[in-house]
Amino acid sequence: MNKPPRHRLVPTNVAALAAGVSEATIRKWVSRGKLTRYGTPRRSEFDIEELTELALQRRQ
Repeated sequence: MNKPPRHRLVPTNVAALAAGVSEATIRKWVSRGKLTRYGTPRRSEFDIEELTELALQRRQ
């Protein structure tokens, strides 16, 4: 999978706010394969578009 453009990547705390969930939930989604983690070992980043799709699916 190709890395999304830099402007679409957000850190964990912003991802959690955007999805309306806790940071722990974001980490669970990654461990369960529902969300792709980008970044470095010390800094997780997430594609805001992928996150939005996941959050919308969750609300249905």
